[in-house]
Amino acid sequence: MSENAACPGAVTAVKEIWEKRIKIISEDLKREKEFQQKLVRVWEERVSLTRLKEKVTRENGRLVLKIEKEEWKTLPASLMKLNQLQEWQLHRTGLLKIPEFVGRFQSLIVLDLSRNTISEIPRGIGLLTRLQELILSYNKIKTVPKELSHCASLEKLELAVNRDICDLPLELGGLSSLTHLDLSMNSFSAFPPAVLNMPALEWLDLGGNQLRQLPETIDRMQKLHTLWLQRNEITGLPETISNMKTLGTLVLCNNQLQDIPAFMGDMTGLRFVNFRDNPLRLEPTLPPSEGTEEEEEERELFGLQFMHAYIQEARREADNPADCVAAAPDSVNSDG
Repeated sequence: MSENAACPGAVTAVKEIWEKRIKIISEDLKREKEFQQKLVRVWEERVSLTRLKEKVTRENGRLVLKIEKEEWKTLPASLMKLNQLQEWQLHRTGLLKIPEFVGRFQSLIVLDLSRNTISEIPRGIGLLTRLQELILSYNKIKTVPKELSHCASLEKLELAVNRDICDLPLELGGLSSLTHLDLSMNSFSAFPPAVLNMPALEWLDLGGNQLRQLPETIDRMQKLHTLWLQRNEITGLPETISNMKTLGTLVLCNNQLQDIPAFMGDMTGLRFVNFRDNPLRLEPTLPPSEGTEEEEEERELFGLQFMHAYIQEARREADNPADCVAAAPDSVNSDG
């Protein structure tokens, strides 16, 4: 055998040594990279926390995080260090989601994230037992979690112009403090049953949906004073609505009503009604106004006089059908 021939065992040993060295070097490089990434994250968190602190103000005795027209598609975890915040106001920030850690902000009273691109409400929202106002209008939310019913202090809920919300969990009927609810410009084709069970509700907007009728049990909302139903497809009103003694404002413009029911004449609590842009069958004649131009404009927008004139005309038609067919109206005012 030649003296220069390499011993196979020696080659193998050298190879193992180099492999171990390469492995150690690779692991060292990996740890160094992870450490550098950690430093970057820590630095970014410090920077973002500094930025967030600059957005915190005190208004009406509350600590408020206020951001407007700045890009914050996500909220950093460093925000949790400001968990004493009582109000968030983030508008037009491009925010994509409400962070899961929102439930840790036990001091929150107002959560206003309107005009963003939020697609869902996290279930952790139910941990905010002191929350009084939740405003999520002009977002892209499709469903509402039943956990929201745990927000026992909630008084105001706005979900307008999310477009795709079509139902509410029945559990939301247990929101015993809720007085103000805005569901306008969504996809409700039926009156949400949960709303009928909200005992304190005073103000409700369901305009801009696809409602065709109102429930016979609508009079269960005995504290409701304002009801907006504009831009729907409602063809008639249940007689039970006349039992709503506190109802003062009823807006029904842009629907498919062909008649104003006579029982509405007995709703003495009404202060404002609007039947504009409905295919009403009759065109009642209103008596000439003796007031100023401003009073005349108010009368046209008010709508009560138009409603009562319509009901009287309908009664005359019912009593004297032949005369009504022959008679033509002297003037028309259906602006409501």
